[in-house]
Amino acid sequence: MKFNILTLFPDMVEGVLSTSIIGRARQAGLIEIATHQIRDYSANRHRNVDDTPAGGGVGMVMTAQPIYDCYLAAVKDSPVPREARRVIYLSPKGRVFNQQIAEELSHYGELVLLCGHYEGVDQRVLDEIVDEELSVGDYVLTGGELPACIVVDAVARLLPGVLADPACYEGESIATGLLEYPQYTKPAVWNEREIPAVLLSGDHAKVDAWRQEQSLALTRERRPDLYEAYLAAHPPVPAKKKRKKAPPGDA
Repeated sequence: MKFNILTLFPDMVEGVLSTSIIGRARQAGLIEIATHQIRDYSANRHRNVDDTPAGGGVGMVMTAQPIYDCYLAAVKDSPVPREARRVIYLSPKGRVFNQQIAEELSHYGELVLLCGHYEGVDQRVLDEIVDEELSVGDYVLTGGELPACIVVDAVARLLPGVLADPACYEGESIATGLLEYPQYTKPAVWNEREIPAVLLSGDHAKVDAWRQEQSLALTRERRPDLYEAYLAAHPPVPAKKKRKKAPPGDA
């Protein structure tokens, strides 16, 4: 998959997406990430990319022309057909990004992520090129660069080969619909705190049962919304009633 990021601050994006698992995936050729400097496409001799808002108001609004020309240049030689490309504007007005959306996006061949700044972006270019807007939460940031990095990280780790094994993400918090169970490692005792004995028992069935119980309890306590949704999707199976045996001699 290719990720195209349209931004005024490519160094900020590259600093995040060139390290750790995502950085290694890029080096291995498992994913491609290209940052595109919107300012390079300004037709203004001062390379301005913003102007005052129509109708008045505070702050500045990013103009349509540099963004549009940057987008055209980013996808000019792309082998990915338009229907397999998703263009996303990172915005507090969009639907809130979650694991389900990350999985949806992982099936595209190319993502184009537009990072806004200042007071926003001229609506006309959004209407022209953007498929949807995504928010990473109910708070306001100074720009779309950090949200873009979040989307890339969440989507890229679902792609083949980026993580060592699908089990690395299939059982994690949210992916299963539940929060993840507590994790422990050596030593068995640290600061007078012991690893739960069941995890050292070697009984995999008991370990799995304990982890499921912990996930359910944590989700019920911390995310009752997820807990209710999980129960609705996984209703408990009623126990089968045992048929009473008829006494000897009864017909």
